[in-house]
Amino acid sequence: MSRLCPAVVRPHRLAFAIAALLPFGTAFAQDAATTTAEKEAATLDTVEVTAQRKVENIQDVPVSISSVSAEKLDVLGSGGNDVRFLSGRVPSLNIESSYGRAFPRFYIRGLGNTDFDLNASQPVSLVYDEVVQESPLLKGFPIFDLERIEVLRGPQGTLFGRNTPAGVVKFESAKPTRELDGYAQLSYGTDNMWNFEGAIGGPLSARWSARVSALYQRKDDWVTNTYAAGSSDGFEGYDESAARVQFLYEGDAFEGLFNLHKRHLNGTARLFRANIIKPGTNDFVPGFDKDKMYTDGVNFSELDTWGGSARLRWDLGDYNLYSISGYETAESLNRGDIDGGYVYTFDFNPADGTDAGQPLIGARFPSESADGLPDHKQITQEFRLESDYAGKFNWQAGVFYFKEDITIDSFNYNSLAPGNPRAGHAVQEQENTAWAAFASGEYDVTEQLKLRGGVRYTQDKKDFSASVLEAAPFGAPVGGPYRVSTDVNDVSWDLSAVYALNDDVNFYGRVAKGFRAPSVQGRLLFAAPTAPNGGVSTADSEEVISYEIGVKADLWDKRARLGFNVFRYNVDNQQIIAVGGGSNIATLLNADKSVGQGFELDLEAYLTDSLLVTLGSSYNDTEIKDANLTVPGCGGGCTVTDPSVRDPLTDLPIGYSIDGNPLPQAPKWVHNLTARYGIGMGEGAELYIYTDWAYRSEVNFFLYESLEFRGKSSLEGGLRIGYAWNYGDYEVALFGRNITDQTRIVGGIDFNNLTGFINEPRTVGVEFSARF
Repeated sequence: MSRLCPAVVRPHRLAFAIAALLPFGTAFAQDAATTTAEKEAATLDTVEVTAQRKVENIQDVPVSISSVSAEKLDVLGSGGNDVRFLSGRVPSLNIESSYGRAFPRFYIRGLGNTDFDLNASQPVSLVYDEVVQESPLLKGFPIFDLERIEVLRGPQGTLFGRNTPAGVVKFESAKPTRELDGYAQLSYGTDNMWNFEGAIGGPLSARWSARVSALYQRKDDWVTNTYAAGSSDGFEGYDESAARVQFLYEGDAFEGLFNLHKRHLNGTARLFRANIIKPGTNDFVPGFDKDKMYTDGVNFSELDTWGGSARLRWDLGDYNLYSISGYETAESLNRGDIDGGYVYTFDFNPADGTDAGQPLIGARFPSESADGLPDHKQITQEFRLESDYAGKFNWQAGVFYFKEDITIDSFNYNSLAPGNPRAGHAVQEQENTAWAAFASGEYDVTEQLKLRGGVRYTQDKKDFSASVLEAAPFGAPVGGPYRVSTDVNDVSWDLSAVYALNDDVNFYGRVAKGFRAPSVQGRLLFAAPTAPNGGVSTADSEEVISYEIGVKADLWDKRARLGFNVFRYNVDNQQIIAVGGGSNIATLLNADKSVGQGFELDLEAYLTDSLLVTLGSSYNDTEIKDANLTVPGCGGGCTVTDPSVRDPLTDLPIGYSIDGNPLPQAPKWVHNLTARYGIGMGEGAELYIYTDWAYRSEVNFFLYESLEFRGKSSLEGGLRIGYAWNYGDYEVALFGRNITDQTRIVGGIDFNNLTGFINEPRTVGVEFSARF
């Protein structure tokens, strides 16, 4: 069956044609051979998820959850986009990056982490094929040949454990089957973009089957360096490849799934552009040209990751025993001109051809840096026992082990000297060991009421050290090692109830506690020479209590599906980071309290048998509550709107109060809309039109509020027109991403100039796919 256009399937499989191009994998088009009298009304298929570590109908799970099908992922990923294309595609989800494709940062309900260090922990956990991906560099593994993605909102610490106070983004690869099948997909588009992915799988013997999947993406540089002496003449291109091989063994009472995967990325680091923001506003400066840059710096991003897992299951009659073993490793080097370039001197006054139309904010300074991960490994092991009783009560329990060792190299280069010589080198090392024991159960009180509960005990230990091997001209002197050790334990839990009003409508309520262990940060090259412990900072543990109630319903004889909930959460001791700015260093802090509240809506419906529409919407109102917390503002050029705080003894300014501010990168509104219309073109053929739109409201880039570093609201859309034939085995499509070519500043660097980075430009192309 075609993943992009399964609306035409072989008559021996179904009496009508099924198209699965939307989040819950259901769209309908009548088979051309079926007469008008035989037509059946289009209805939605059941969506199965594993949010509770077992297969369930999404409508029965007492969690705010969205499932994104493989069919929709194919559409959204057109044009070679990386994992950030999921941002805004489900309620309350935002994804951004200051590293480009290498290091995505996830936010759910406003909770995330803007920290750009390579050992930064995030309150949103990414779980790929049941293995947690802790390092930020592991979270960007390309999206290809997946069954689905599940986004679980709210604390998920009972069953998933590692850093889940905000939620979980869960990836499930397509598995080997007992039938020979596969696909190949090739697209070409703007800026010499090539995108290939494919898979083949099937039986190897009576017990063994396998599946091999691969992806290759490339794109030429589309930004020209107009500085003649620059070390590069173009930016924003990339060359990326990834592969996955899986082996499945199916015995009488034993099943084993073995997974090996690898990724290689060679491309451009995030392109920082100095002085692109008009002072006193969040507008671009007049004459801004996104296709040009003016820098003398070196810019590249190199990343290699690989790993493997073994997922084993023993059928013990009334019980199932699971073992999930995982190993991940990454190696990277990412270098960019952090001060935003030599200068930003495009033709702001094209009439006379001069570059003098825009005054520059901030003096030039040597801030070209590189971060590398020369040594990294992660080992995880889980054992879980699950009951399989026929009665009213079932349970699962297990133990979990996690160990991560990392080494981070930080370099600074003097971009004002010929050849950009190195001028600073620091090293961070961290060992993180954690273990947990967990249990959960569910009880059918009546046929209508089901209760669930779970608890997890976690012990987490970090040993961190950092040293300056070569001092930067503006940072800490040679010294170290500066050491920090943390050792904490915590109990996370959740309680929920589901009440079935009837066969089609479920009400649910849930309260859950989440936890994130302490974080340590040591970017010593930018620390003040007098900073305590060399500039190493620590944020203590944070805890989240979340409350939500909601309804899930199948409507109009299963022609529509609704999910709606309202929520509120309180974060005690929230980990936050003051990045750059006037302090010239990233410093970890704890806010006394943060709160968030809002609602989430998921809706899909057949408006006609040929038109399927989905709507997602969320409102998130977040607020930092800490009357005594201050952070430095920008290093110059920006207009901070928060109250200035002065030292009562010296009357010198010590920062800005952020009490009452929203969390950074936390849009109040997120909306998404998709629509697909199919037209039968004879037996086994279909023409379809698909469009998708994602909106997010304004966001702050930093903890403090300023006029310049507040991103404007964003609305990006996609369009796809496709024709499939031979019952969906073959398809050709025209596609466009960001079809309005909207340009937005999506992040900033707040040293002493108004530096920002922007979103991806419009991409158009053509795609051909074949399936068997």
